[in-house]
Amino acid sequence: MNDGFQFIDIIFFAMVAAFLVLRLRSVLGRRTGHERQRPDPFARGQQAPAKDNVVELPDRRRQTGDAVAATYGGPAAAGLTQIQIADPSFSPEGFLEGARAAFGMIVGAYAAGDTEVLRPLLEDQVFANFEAAVQARKAAGETLQTELVSIKSVDFEEAKIDGRNAVVTLKFVSEQINAVRDANGEVIEGDPTRIAEVIDIWTFSRDTRSRDPNWFLVATRSPED
Repeated sequence: MNDGFQFIDIIFFAMVAAFLVLRLRSVLGRRTGHERQRPDPFARGQQAPAKDNVVELPDRRRQTGDAVAATYGGPAAAGLTQIQIADPSFSPEGFLEGARAAFGMIVGAYAAGDTEVLRPLLEDQVFANFEAAVQARKAAGETLQTELVSIKSVDFEEAKIDGRNAVVTLKFVSEQINAVRDANGEVIEGDPTRIAEVIDIWTFSRDTRSRDPNWFLVATRSPED
């Protein structure tokens, strides 16, 4: 008889333990391995992951070669079509949207000296140059004040396939406030009260055969260079 009661007790405690485990999982959630993943500015608007019962349809905004040529005339049109052939997921509109986001992130991170944000967005040599400039600024006790007031336009300058890499060059026209201050807080370069128009020519690249969807900044220059 006692053995029967002990058996019932074991079943009861097992049911209680199972209930507590389920409650903890509902409160704490499950780890997926992506909790610390950084956002990708080129990830088409950072859409939320699709639910299990939702079928993701093809991107209807993707343009054919003729539509690309009509919309983005000039020297970049043929290259954009070549990139779409090599990478069917490529969308010129989506790329420009991501480039705007990347431009703001990179300009802000460089001014703040945040190399952790810069690292996944820049090609190795470009990152080394940015990091060296940040370290030199810190060593001199200087700070860079940058406010990106607006991005007036982003236009394709050039696009091509180089081997297995897609290479896209953009012209950014933005309004910025820039000033460099010394260790005492005195302005030694720029004007913290003036909004200036700034033109940047940036080149991005991505391996079209890689499973990594990220684009990297591989070159920067001004129109005079």
